[in-house]
Amino acid sequence: MTQKSESPLKPASERASKPEDFQLNSHLTTLAKIYHTLNRLNLTEDSSREDHQTGSLRSCGVSDCCTKPMPPRKKRRPAAGDDLSAKKSRHDGMYRKHEATRIKNEEVFSSKRCLEWFYEYAGNDDVVGPEGMEKFCEDIGVEPENVVMLVLAWKLDAQNMGYFTLQEWLKGMSALQCDTTEKLRNSLDYLRSVLNESSNFKLIYRYAFDFAREKDQRSLDINTAKCMLGLLLGKTWPLFPVFNQFLEQSKYKVINKDQWCNVLEFSRTINLDLSNYDEDGAWPVLLDEFVEWYKDRQMS
Repeated sequence: MTQKSESPLKPASERASKPEDFQLNSHLTTLAKIYHTLNRLNLTEDSSREDHQTGSLRSCGVSDCCTKPMPPRKKRRPAAGDDLSAKKSRHDGMYRKHEATRIKNEEVFSSKRCLEWFYEYAGNDDVVGPEGMEKFCEDIGVEPENVVMLVLAWKLDAQNMGYFTLQEWLKGMSALQCDTTEKLRNSLDYLRSVLNESSNFKLIYRYAFDFAREKDQRSLDINTAKCMLGLLLGKTWPLFPVFNQFLEQSKYKVINKDQWCNVLEFSRTINLDLSNYDEDGAWPVLLDEFVEWYKDRQMS
């Protein structure tokens, strides 16, 4: 009996499958799955590296992988409040600049303003006399007998007590950079501080003798001398009250410049108990007599 052969036109599902064919198909299916898995892993890794390098967001599908760049950042429009703040900031900056310019202009010394200031006290003269000086002291808030007025006179290099000439005023006030009452009032503490420096104090002390004496006299009358000594040494020399008493009861009517200068040296170097005073030293007779008078007074 002849065996019929299978028709090749039959569908595969109807054809009997050989064991070898089934095993081959199984291997192919497994390899396809592995390939597909590896392919997905490679795409994901490449995508991660590219995302890290470019900083863009990417998504990977099973069949495709595409890159989506980040959209451009939109500029934020300022709100109404921000706009007002910006305008206020610009306005404040312009105001501060204007104020700084105005203050700077006011701080700059003006010879014209200084001249006008001088004639407020001099009137039609070229010198500030006693009446003008009294008003001047009142305006700056200083008594005429205050030591700061002596320092001011020294700064102006004034030659006569109670008078400021136009030339002295302009030169001295220019050095002080003062052209108004307010500026000078603000400089009073500085003028007082000048006395704290030893060399300046000595210069002012020597200046005071020539400033206070009558110009036709070589010496200073005793009353004026006591006033000036009290002004300069009254608060710093503990022996001044005793020395002043000595002058009041002494025979001296005037003090010459040598005696005047030695009184300052005495006040700075001699102990309060006079224990280091050398009677054979080069002190003027005035001070020899004071030491003798003081010791006799202590013993009695």
